[in-house]
Amino acid sequence: MNAIILDTETHDLKGLPIEIAYVPFELNNGEASIFADQAFDEYYSINANIAYGAMAVHHILEIDIADKPFYTTFKLPDDVQYIIGHNIDYDIEAISKCGVYTKPIKAICTLALARKVWPHEAHNISALTYMLLKGSDIARQKLRSAHNAKQDVLLTGFILKSIIRALDIKSFDELYAASEDARIPTVISFGKHKGTEIKLLPSDYKCWLCNQPDVDPYLVKALKG
Repeated sequence: MNAIILDTETHDLKGLPIEIAYVPFELNNGEASIFADQAFDEYYSINANIAYGAMAVHHILEIDIADKPFYTTFKLPDDVQYIIGHNIDYDIEAISKCGVYTKPIKAICTLALARKVWPHEAHNISALTYMLLKGSDIARQKLRSAHNAKQDVLLTGFILKSIIRALDIKSFDELYAASEDARIPTVISFGKHKGTEIKLLPSDYKCWLCNQPDVDPYLVKALKG
């Protein structure tokens, strides 16, 4: 199992994971396969209360996790080289809080890829599902359990297959390279130059921004590109 599609639900914004789901994924010569029958989905208990704002998103209640394994018991399957997900950095940060060592793993972000493939569409999982299924009742049925982690990994897999076809991707190396490229911004999204193409930013501002703490590494790539 060298690749999985992963999703987490957390107790608060950037909080502890209270649900983790993943499904094995394969890509061989352009043929993408999702093994839904091998999907993993588990609730986890934590040492904190679930925020009401988080409940409003995922509808997980305190009683759902009361007798579940403690979140630090979560382990990734052996030999995982790629973790795929929609805004995957959020989920990798969440499982890192379980004590999972994620440094060697290559992250592939379907959110960044979707923005590249469909630049004029909304890019959340629900909107993309409706778009790909042309606003059909089938899409609505699939989305009944949206923000359930297991359902979200399956929907992400569905979106990923469409991305792979659109970009004519044949291998994990190509998929990872496409994701890395898609994650490099072309427009600055904050500050006094918000909305400006990064290539048009003043050179002294680029230099200053690169030297600020906690700058997104993909933004640094864009600034130095």
